Amino acid sequence: MQGTVDGFSYGAVTPLVAFVMACLGGALGLRCTTRSLLVTHSRRPAWLALGSAAIGSGIWTMHFVAMMGFTIEETPIHYDEPITYASLGLAIVMVGVGIFIVGYRGATGTALFTGGTITGLGVASMHYLGMAGVHFDGRFTYNTFTVAASVVIAVVAATAALWAAGRVRGFVWSVGASLVMGLAVSGMHYTGMAALDVHLHHAPGSGTVGSPASALAPMLIGPLAFLLLAAVVVMFDPLMVMGRPAGTAVEDKPGVPAAAVASHHDRHPPLHAAARPVGPPAHHESRTPQNR
Repeated sequence: MQGTVDGFSYGAVTPLVAFVMACLGGALGLRCTTRSLLVTHSRRPAWLALGSAAIGSGIWTMHFVAMMGFTIEETPIHYDEPITYASLGLAIVMVGVGIFIVGYRGATGTALFTGGTITGLGVASMHYLGMAGVHFDGRFTYNTFTVAASVVIAVVAATAALWAAGRVRGFVWSVGASLVMGLAVSGMHYTGMAALDVHLHHAPGSGTVGSPASALAPMLIGPLAFLLLAAVVVMFDPLMVMGRPAGTAVEDKPGVPAAAVASHHDRHPPLHAAARPVGPPAHHESRTPQNR
């Protein structure tokens, strides 16, 4: 028997919050990836790992916040915790592989294509493994074409996000890239949800026993806490927020303020910079104690 699915039982609340979670995870992950490109190789793995965990947690949280609004009218649904947490681990690992490829090989050419494909497949795999953890008195079937479309959306979104991580430096542009990534991830999720049909094993029962929100809320606490912690790291690292490289080799000079050095390097040297100035040194020498 065909089941009746409602993916928006709380109205626009769950899609909106899910979108915000996807944007938050994407923003933190992209900033961490950008930061990794501005440090030495010894520190790069830590930033890439943090970025992988942020993006994976954000995508996973987005998925299950959206699933809070998913109900089957004829039967209650439950979530298998091991499978649910396994989907989180899968997302972090596969996103991490893609991010590490781009972090060490650059966001161009084959590295970008490979990293984006692996990351996108990780997003899609997380979605469908998470759906495998949904238990009810029936089974899901999927439309192959729509599933393929959702995977393509995930791969394209991941590739664009990794490209932005390697290319975008300004804060405003980074926010824009995060919004696009959040929209694409949400689009992938709801495209995947549109691909499924519900088939019940027995006659309809009551679908009011148990609430998806009450079942999922405890499992979301850990990833949400991690995202907040990662946000604190971003807020206390201005370089990671702005994504601008620092001239550390020059700023290490004693007595030279960093701001002054930065403004000095932003200016073009005059055409006669190589010539030795004549006037000022003469006045300087006339004021020395030896000449008084």
